[in-house]
Formats: sequence, C-alpha cells, structure tokens
Amino acid sequence: MQLFLQRLFDGLTLGAIYAVVAVALVLIFKATTLINFAQGELAMFGAFIAYVLAVEQGLPILIAIALAMVISSVMGAVIERVLVRPFDPTDHLPVVLITLGVFLILNAVAGEIWNYQPRAFPSLFPKGPDDYVSIGGARLFYDGLGTWAMLALMMGALYVILNWTKTGLAFRAVSSNTESARLVGIRTGRTLMFGWALACAFGTLGASLVAPRLFLQPNMMATLLIFSFAAAALGGLDSLPGAVLGGIGIGLIQSLLVGYLGDWGPLEFLRNLSLAVAFVVILIVLSFKPSGLFGTSRVERV
Repeated sequence: MQLFLQRLFDGLTLGAIYAVVAVALVLIFKATTLINFAQGELAMFGAFIAYVLAVEQGLPILIAIALAMVISSVMGAVIERVLVRPFDPTDHLPVVLITLGVFLILNAVAGEIWNYQPRAFPSLFPKGPDDYVSIGGARLFYDGLGTWAMLALMMGALYVILNWTKTGLAFRAVSSNTESARLVGIRTGRTLMFGWALACAFGTLGASLVAPRLFLQPNMMATLLIFSFAAAALGGLDSLPGAVLGGIGIGLIQSLLVGYLGDWGPLEFLRNLSLAVAFVVILIVLSFKPSGLFGTSRVERV
C-alpha cells in the first residue's frame, strides 16, 4: 500500500504538470480548432526568459515567472497578429505549417542564444529531500502540492476571465461559432489574439513548473508536449476541465506503468514504453471517441 500511494502521488504530480500544458493547447484549439505545434517551444522560450530574470538579473523567482508570462503573452499576440491572422481561418493547412515553422525557429533561436547545455532552474517551492508530507508512509513532496495549487489558481483565473469579463465572454462566443460571433459585432481577430496570449502565458507557467525537474534546455518540452497532447485528447480538445482530468489520467498511467514494470527492463526502455502508451491513448481516443471523454461532439446536418 505504501508503494502504491507513492506511485499515486507521483502520478498526480505528473498529471498536474501535463494538465497545465494541456490547458494551453485546449485554449488554442477552442479558438481555432487546430493544434498549436509551437506551444511547447513558446513555453520553453518563456521559461528561458524567467531563468534570465531570476538567475541572471536576480529577481525573485515568482516575480520572474510572472514577468515571463507577460512577455510570453505579448509574443503569442504578435505571432497571431503577424503570422496567423492573414490566412483564412477555415483553411487549416497554412496555419499548421506556420506553427511548425515557429516551432523550428524558436528551438533554433533558443539554442543559439542559450546553447543546449542543461541549466538548473530554481523551483517555486521547497525541493529538498526533507520537504514532504508523509501519508501512509508515502512522501507527498511540497513541490507536488505547489504544482497542484498553481493548477487550481490557473483554473480559477480562467473561470473568472472566461465567465466574468467582456473579453472572456467574447472568446467563448468565438470558440462556439466564429461566423455568428462576427455577425453580432465581436472583433474576432482581437479575440483570437487574446486566446493566443493567454495560452502562451499559461504555457510559460507550465514550463517553469517542469523545468526544475527536467533541467532547462531547448528540447525539454518535446516529450512533455506529447503527454500533454494525449491528456488534451483524452479529456476533450475543447474542454478545459477535461484537459485537467486527462492530465491526471495520463500522469497516473505513466507513473504506475513505469513503477510496476520497473524490474522488468532498463529505465530508458520503460520511459520509451510510457511514451508509446501516450501515442496509443491518442490513437484509441481519436479512433473511437474523437471528441474525448468530456469534449463536445460535433453534430452535422445532412
């Protein structure tokens, strides 16, 4: 039971990290009905900005991450205005190619500026060997509790923004039906820019939470993005609560799979196996329930 609890806690912590990034993916998908393949690199770039502000400029890590989120949101807004908006939103191929191009550009720029040497990223929460709460003999570390607290704050902020602000209500209208929103006078371009800015800000938060675990380097988000996409697909690509529940599910699957099969093969093999399981989850969901467990099923009139 102690071993099961430990793997359960580890899975919940991983799930919270995946959920933060999955929420950013869902925000873009709700607005544009496409996957932003540059989301991971935008988040990584934001984490590097936080690193520069915290380590090189000496700012407190919380303030550094908050400023990096603001800078990342501006980056996202600029990308939407300059690169995405000129194209027809109903033609997804050009926009998908643009996000892939942004992915490659940001990765190359980050590698040129900061090189590919892993860096230790300061943690928001105590991360020592004694910084944990013991429950049933298992250790629930403070950084895991802090990650869940940040996820709860993020979801609370999103709820307030999307339900109690004019821009948030406009974003929901555009996400529901772009043409109808345009007909009633909503400026869809600015609203989509707001969605990109919001997604980039929360992506930076997710990268800043995971960087102390993975070490900061330009390729750190590649694998994490796959697990987060699996979480978003499982929960529903247009459901924010579904992204959180999907993240929990994927985190638990990974933790239990690697944990209970730990004696059956090398650790690298098990990590690759958990990555393969994420792809299998994506394949199963897209094959049998494309809308995900909590997503909105599309109804077509014939």
